[in-house]
Amino acid sequence: MHVQEWLDTVPPGAVYAVVALVIGMESLGIPLPGEIVLVSAALMSSQHSHINPVVLGACATAGAVVGDSIGYAIGRKGGRPLLAWLGKKFPKHFGEGHVATAERSFEKWGMWAVFFGRFVALLRIFAGPLAGVLHMPYWKFLIANMLGGLCWAGGTTAVIYYVGVVAESWLKKFSYLGLVAAVLIGLVSMLVVKRRAKKAQAAHQETEEAEPVAARE
Repeated sequence: MHVQEWLDTVPPGAVYAVVALVIGMESLGIPLPGEIVLVSAALMSSQHSHINPVVLGACATAGAVVGDSIGYAIGRKGGRPLLAWLGKKFPKHFGEGHVATAERSFEKWGMWAVFFGRFVALLRIFAGPLAGVLHMPYWKFLIANMLGGLCWAGGTTAVIYYVGVVAESWLKKFSYLGLVAAVLIGLVSMLVVKRRAKKAQAAHQETEEAEPVAARE
């Protein structure tokens, strides 16, 4: 909500630049809320005709591709000492555990980690620099980077834009009824998710408790 309010204060023409810059810096390896900014801007484009969703998607894609490429170059030059330095400066995002998780994903999936990493917050920050550190061939990185950026940025913009248009039209017709229904759906969804999470946690704990018993036997 704060991002939405802040973007409302930005001149319409500058929204494209802000989205491209934030996503580019996030892709470069700086932990910024790129996805939140993109979703907020796409929602604005569904409510304000002065923000073109096609131009917005193109700018977001360009920011993602350019930022990832710069991150790749920095990672290739800085190597593992760069990751160690980032871990000290930003332990929440570049801690040893996060780096190890991202590295395992790269070792297992290769260039597909770059593509699918665009849709995962942790890998979205790591993809460029880590691909450079691991010396992934640049042509593979570039293909995955461009396809991932296009699908993520363009797809997110399109989905949020059309959802916003439909929601706005629907809420205009059913105002309070639509609002109440949306709140109820949200609450039910949250309760279902929490219930499933508790079940999964309980099952995990049972598995952990059973392992020592099995080991003793």
